[in-house]
Order: sequence, then C-alpha cells, then structure tokens
Amino acid sequence: MRWDIFCKVIDNHGDLGVCWRLARALAGAGDQVRLWIDDASALAWMAPRGYPGVDVLAWNEAPIAAENLCVDKAPDVLVEAFGCDPAPAVVEQFANAMSRDGRKRCWINLEYLSAEPYVERLHGLPSPVFRGPGTGLTKHFFYPGFTPATGGLLREADLQDRRAAFDRKAWLASQGIDWQGERLVSLFSYEPPALGSLLAQLESAREPTRLIVTAGRATAAVRALCPSGEPGGALSIHWLPHVPQEDFDHLLWSCDFNFVRGEDSVVRALWAGAPLAWQIYPQDDDAHHEKLNAFLDWLGAPASLRRFQHGWNGFANSRLEWPDAKELAAWALACQGALARLLAQPDLATSLRRFIAQKS
Repeated sequence: MRWDIFCKVIDNHGDLGVCWRLARALAGAGDQVRLWIDDASALAWMAPRGYPGVDVLAWNEAPIAAENLCVDKAPDVLVEAFGCDPAPAVVEQFANAMSRDGRKRCWINLEYLSAEPYVERLHGLPSPVFRGPGTGLTKHFFYPGFTPATGGLLREADLQDRRAAFDRKAWLASQGIDWQGERLVSLFSYEPPALGSLLAQLESAREPTRLIVTAGRATAAVRALCPSGEPGGALSIHWLPHVPQEDFDHLLWSCDFNFVRGEDSVVRALWAGAPLAWQIYPQDDDAHHEKLNAFLDWLGAPASLRRFQHGWNGFANSRLEWPDAKELAAWALACQGALARLLAQPDLATSLRRFIAQKS
C-alpha cells in the first residue's frame, strides 16, 4: 500500500517521533510511505540515515510540487496525526483517485495516546467530512492505547529479541560512560517543579546514582539548578547529546529508572520494563491530571508510585519522595506486569493494517 502521513510539529520529540516510528513500521513491511511534515529538522539526529521506503516531504504554505501529485501517487491510506488537517491538494488527489477507480481508500485520524475510558468508546468510529476537497468522504478515528479495545502501541517485531541481546555496559561505554555498577537514571523531561527536590534526594542518598540527562529542555532545566554541572554527594551527571531513536531505546534499556515525557518516550519506557515516571504534557485546565491518573489505574501503580508520579507532575499537596528498595521493587513489578500485558496484544501498525483491511 501507499501511505501519506501528515504531521505538524508541536514537540518535535513526540509528534515527529511517533510518526517516524509508524512510517518505519509500515515501510518495514514493504509499503511506500510519504511523511509530510512542517519541520523535519529533528530527523537530522533522530533518524540520520533515513529509512528505505520512507520519503520525507516538506509541508508548508508553498504549493505542493506537481510531481508529488501525479495520478499514480495517490495514497491508499491518508493519515492525519493528532488532528492536523492534511494538505488540501493531497486530499483532493485522494478523493479524485477514489472517485476515478472506485477502489475503497481509508482516511485515518490518528489520535493522542491516553488510558482514559473515552478511548475505547471512540476508537474506530467514523467521522463524515462536510467541507473542503474531501467533502463526502469519511475519516475514522484510530486511538493508540493500552488495552485490546484500542489500536495498541507502536512496537517493532524484533524488539524483544534486540532487547534480550543488548549489551548494557558496551553501549554505555560507546556513550563515554564508564559504568561501575552505580544506579543509572535517565532524565527526559520538561521543567518539573520537583526537579530540585529530586536532585537533592539523589545527592543525599546512600546509593550512588548517575543521572543521564538528555539534550534539550531536560539539560537546560538541570543546568539551571546545577550551573557547574557537578552535583555533590552520591549524585553524578552525564550529559547525553541528541541521539537517534535506536540509541534512545538503548538509554532506556540501560537505566534502572526512567523519567520520560510526552507520548513516544513513555511507550519506549514501557517496552524497557524498568520503573518509570511519566511527565504528562501540562494543560492549563489540569486535564493532564485525569490523563495521568487513568494511566496509573491501568498500570496498577502502587500507592507510593502514584504519590511519586503526582509529585513529579506538580499535583497540589503531593510531595516527591524517592522510593526505598522495597517500594522500588513493587514499582518494577507493576511495570513488568504492564509489559507482559502489552506484549500479548497486537502492535499499533498491525492493528491499523487490520482495521484498514476491514474497511476496504
């Protein structure tokens, strides 16, 4: 099949990360994918080698080049990621091709990830198009999710085999980390109010910790609290540059605890199977609080993990307290149970293919 995926970058790690992984999954199965994106700059480090079968096309205010709209390039599946409106010229091409050859094609609205109950209710529902060049067509909502009644999560077919063969110490050495068995914690975050408390607790802990801080906002947030870059006590810091998606996965596989943010990274942290804290993208009306609690309900999070997640996400009257060994073991057990449940379900690309086959 031929796919057109449209993405507008709000947070280039999450939006682009999800769409690139989806494009790779589809192309890896033999399909042709065009990824239309308004800012592909992060792919320079996220996917420096590209991927066979995936073409990245600029999506901006300029007219789309004629060679990208010839008749034989009409997509079989049109995917708008996270509610963006695809380019009208491509929608028109899509509609005209359907009218001309009478073959059923699918328009998918790929939605945001959530564990909230509405996801199962809305997943797969039709949405008629009443305006623009796609008038008369029908979109279908496709929701990623954590249960069999949703679209599932992106997962490569060989993920578990690669993880089982992964050499932690060798990868850390390749990143300039001389690991001596200390606890490893990754930090991929926005600017959590509890960050200062976390650093202080790790400094004063009995067990030595190396905090691996990812490039971008996490680095800026930590440097604002630790200008010298050299904390004291039991805490040391390694500043990680931007790395390709594969190496971000390796980072999560290497660490004993992962702080992640947004959508793509929390999924990758779940596949790592280690305890994690998810910083939900903050919303003015605190709607992200409900989203986090729904995720914690699905996870089966122990009470101590729930309090920790609330503190990390800035819930009122919630204090961040680093877990003791017993609590950390309970957190790990919950995350490993979640991993087992997810591995028993189809991945998102497989579910999407099945859905399209049904509609076609």
